[in-house]
Amino acid sequence: MNGQLRKDVVPGRRVHIVQKQDQRTGKLTEGVVKDILTNSPTHPHGIKVRLTDGIVGRVKQILND
Repeated sequence: MNGQLRKDVVPGRRVHIVQKQDQRTGKLTEGVVKDILTNSPTHPHGIKVRLTDGIVGRVKQILND
């Protein structure tokens, strides 16, 4: 799953996100979703989330547990 649908991104799920400063390089950060910050049901660049460690970014990949 690529993280463009809000219904697929739920708190507690492990994901890869790209932070704002890493968008050019595409460097991914792994973490667990704490809050969903995007209100719309879809977003072409990924749903924006806050991870449990406070990092904010857009979901690029949802990992299987």
